[in-house]
Amino acid sequence: MQLSSMVQLGLTGLLAACLPLSMVWMSSDPNKYRKLVWITVFLTFDLIVFGAFTRLTDSGLGCPDWPGCYGAANPFLAHAEIIKAETLMPSGPVTLVKAWIEMIHRYLAMGIGVLIVALMGTAWNQWRKTRRAEYAPALPTMLFVFVLVQGAFGAWTVTLKLQPVIVTIHLLLGMGLLAMLVWLGARQNRASALAHGRFTAPDASAGAAPGMPGRLALAAAVVLAIQIALGGWVSTNYATMACLDYPLCNGKLVPEMDFGHGFHLWRELGKTAAGHYLPFSALTAIHWVHRNFAFVVLAVLGLAAWRARAHPGVARHARGIGIVLAVQAVSGIATVYLNFPLTIAVLHNAGAALLVLMVTMLNYKIKYPSGPVLQASHHP
Repeated sequence: MQLSSMVQLGLTGLLAACLPLSMVWMSSDPNKYRKLVWITVFLTFDLIVFGAFTRLTDSGLGCPDWPGCYGAANPFLAHAEIIKAETLMPSGPVTLVKAWIEMIHRYLAMGIGVLIVALMGTAWNQWRKTRRAEYAPALPTMLFVFVLVQGAFGAWTVTLKLQPVIVTIHLLLGMGLLAMLVWLGARQNRASALAHGRFTAPDASAGAAPGMPGRLALAAAVVLAIQIALGGWVSTNYATMACLDYPLCNGKLVPEMDFGHGFHLWRELGKTAAGHYLPFSALTAIHWVHRNFAFVVLAVLGLAAWRARAHPGVARHARGIGIVLAVQAVSGIATVYLNFPLTIAVLHNAGAALLVLMVTMLNYKIKYPSGPVLQASHHP
């Protein structure tokens, strides 16, 4: 890719970050750092959902090189090459629409990268000036390193032609990035509430997950991560419709399955490790494991939310987890019954990201509980 195209691409990423940065700058909120964190959370959630849309519309190779499109900064400049490829194969993987979907996804990712650089720079600057805990730079610096690794996996997703393990890790890293940003946002909310006297931090309990609710919340995070990995493995192997009915799978409670080939990680898309075509029984195994592990997710997350509902400050998050779990179950079943409609499939991915957000908040609020609300003094 030529230097001029790289510069144009970089400017596009900066432009993508200009709107959210302008919103923060012009905001009347005095705590602009906290606002920047939560805007970044919002855009990262959007990126995950749009990434699901990119994957589900088979647009991951809409531009078959990286970071540009046929060496250009945008599909306008690569129009001739894209049309030539689309003429040869009208259904893709390269079409004009898919190229734009893929590049918009990259532009949004670059914009979020710029925002995370701004978060890290602000944190270090304020930490040197104030030494206040909410500006501790370790987590923002980890976010910067994390987004670099995520970018590398985004590149490998294209250069390795959608190799399932790479795409699945790319998804998990995106969810991990969202969780880290939510944790940072929760830290900023807590610091702001403490500074304004909205609640106190009990010395004895702050920083230590209290008993069973804390252990269940942590278990919920682990189980959710496993299920997202399994769901990513279903999606990246195109195994969504390997079972055409529910609760049975192709008319059987336990259908014919090939776990060995299905869960062999290092292989090409649609191929076994030996280079042969992946048998349908392997796709069935992938789908069947994900749909049945969902019962574990429902049990663990449901129990975690139920036990946490009386914990200070988390009742709303506990109720939210229960609602999203129900929507996830319905959308997952509907995906099978309605023959994989795009809207419901994207909604299912969005629900997974929303669960990551809520479970992260649940863990933070249990680990760092609030004390009683301070009452204003009344003088005669």
